Amino acid sequence: MKVGIVYDTLKKGLGGHGTHLAFRGLPGVEVAALADSNTENPEARMKTVRAERFYPSWRKMFDKESPDIVAVCSRLPEEHFAVIRAAAEKGCHVFCEKPLCSTLREADEICRLAEENHVRIAVAHLARHALVFRTMKRLIHEGAIGRPLTFYGRGKEDHRGGGEDMLVLGTHILDLGVFLFGPPENVSAEVFQNGRPIVCSDRMPTSEPLEPVAGTDLFASFRFPGEVRGIFESRRGLFRNQVRMGVTVAGTEGCLSVRYDSERNLRRSRSPYPPEDEAAYEIVPLREDREIPGAEPPDGSLWPGDAASYFMNNNRFAAWDLMQAIQENREPAANAKDARTGMEMMTGIYQSHLDGKRIDFPLKDRENPLSRSAREPDSVRNND
Repeated sequence: MKVGIVYDTLKKGLGGHGTHLAFRGLPGVEVAALADSNTENPEARMKTVRAERFYPSWRKMFDKESPDIVAVCSRLPEEHFAVIRAAAEKGCHVFCEKPLCSTLREADEICRLAEENHVRIAVAHLARHALVFRTMKRLIHEGAIGRPLTFYGRGKEDHRGGGEDMLVLGTHILDLGVFLFGPPENVSAEVFQNGRPIVCSDRMPTSEPLEPVAGTDLFASFRFPGEVRGIFESRRGLFRNQVRMGVTVAGTEGCLSVRYDSERNLRRSRSPYPPEDEAAYEIVPLREDREIPGAEPPDGSLWPGDAASYFMNNNRFAAWDLMQAIQENREPAANAKDARTGMEMMTGIYQSHLDGKRIDFPLKDRENPLSRSAREPDSVRNND
């Protein structure tokens, strides 16, 4: 399969997850081109991704190339939609960094384009490919913690805590809830900003370009299928030296928990008592039985950071799964429809708080109320 890489190194976000390296060394892959507006010394970046040709824009790449798959590698959601739309209209499949796009309406359009043009869109929600979370799901389904009762998730809770944390990092946590239990049925939420409930006109400055964001303190309760309750929480400024981001699933016979630290161990408590009363955890051994036949060993020197192996391995599994999904005519394990569900959950949080009631899914109003209010005159907003 011919792969095109869209990775604009002049528009850097906070950190990188290695999406541009996902297809490197996979069997049956030709990295045909790299599109990057940074024209200084492109040979070095071409060598890193093993691209044969270079283009200063993704539009010029599409004019000259006919890739089977395009990798959209920017972590800035505002840069995704136009590339995905152009790819889908050319019948090109997509591997996209999370979040899928900026708005729920864009996500609706992406899903429509994918279906209309018979293309597969995979999203880099890497937890779905990670052995630790796949094992968690298997143990839940095998009854290792009895009947699952509650899914607890929290974001990183650093300087972005609250609304920005939800959009940037909470997308992983909310997607894990969908992965483990299916799309939620409803949500009830409260969002506060510096100690008071947010209103439609509230805004918070963000570290990266994002759609309107509000809130420094966010709490949401979801109802998942099977009477499983889900909780997502993010509060600004709680991160110190211990990683808070992660998930815990509590059941009638125990708990399973994973923190997003450098080790990302799966921990299990066999206590039937609630986790806030008694939870003595043991580490669950993980056994990897997957392989990519004919793949080169990954080059660890290209993946810096404490969680290098997590991103290195799971990006490759995600890319390989997309290739198999294309051949097998199925949805990828982490697909656009589920990514849209996660965006719907985030939009539902704001809607629930601002409307002061439980919100059922699927959402009838597909617009983020913060985005809507930004376009209304003050005289209209003040009457809300």
